[in-house]
Amino acid sequence: MPQNTPATHSVAPKPLSLAQGRLGALSWGRADAPTWLALHGWLDNAASFTRLAPLLVEALNIRIVALDFRGHGHSAHAPSGSDYALWDYCHDILDAMEDLGLEQTSLLAHSMGAAVACLLAASLPERVERLTLIDGLGALNTPIEETASQLRKGLVAYHRPLSRAPRYPDIESAVAARVTGGVTPLDSITAAPLVERNTQSTADGHVQMRTDSRLLKPSLVRFTPEQVISLLANITAPLLLIEGEQGILGERKWAQEARKAVKGLTRQVLKGGHHLHLEPRAVAQVALVIGGHWGNTGTV
Repeated sequence: MPQNTPATHSVAPKPLSLAQGRLGALSWGRADAPTWLALHGWLDNAASFTRLAPLLVEALNIRIVALDFRGHGHSAHAPSGSDYALWDYCHDILDAMEDLGLEQTSLLAHSMGAAVACLLAASLPERVERLTLIDGLGALNTPIEETASQLRKGLVAYHRPLSRAPRYPDIESAVAARVTGGVTPLDSITAAPLVERNTQSTADGHVQMRTDSRLLKPSLVRFTPEQVISLLANITAPLLLIEGEQGILGERKWAQEARKAVKGLTRQVLKGGHHLHLEPRAVAQVALVIGGHWGNTGTV
């Protein structure tokens, strides 16, 4: 990929409906090209890859299908009475693979999506050819001695009444709310694609969020740190980890332990924040690193 590839390069994606209409998705590239599945972060959606996917499709001659996980974007919410456990999203990937006729795939994953990708690669290594993780590795975890308190938080929250989906007078207000209320910093230009895909118009001319409010409830159970390290140690697929200089990993003790656990991990730290693959000033460099790394292997 040329060094001067513009960050604003854009190709309109094709919307897809998978798993008998349960999962929404966006697709870039030729249908007969090698397919990578792209997995977004918590409270994001398939539009997380709006700026990166067209660059990778061109650089690697691949197809990218970005999923909306259950409860996110255009996908259906989980049934009443069920939970959003991290491992549930593995079923979304497997269902999408079945629909797309994929026995094996490469995973491009950000944040929570990276955690899900690690679970799948560790437990079903024959289904994952390679991993490209963006500012995420392993999974959010809870020390074993906090198991009871974590379960308590989840049970108490589960039985509280659900809050109504947030409503805003216009899309600009919804974007502003995401910028000010996000867990990790991002600006309005970076947030715009995520918010646009995650809103729908109401009869009175407002916009309402599509996200299932149950996603904000604490998990009933989490893996322990030891379990996550064990999962990471069982990953056999080649793994490229791209981190943002202002991302969530860095030199934190947990991040160091997680990176050490993965055999054959290649790490690149680039300028940018947690959403560096969506930041207009950072995405071209992210694409250059991914294209250069996997292009040099001779296989995609």
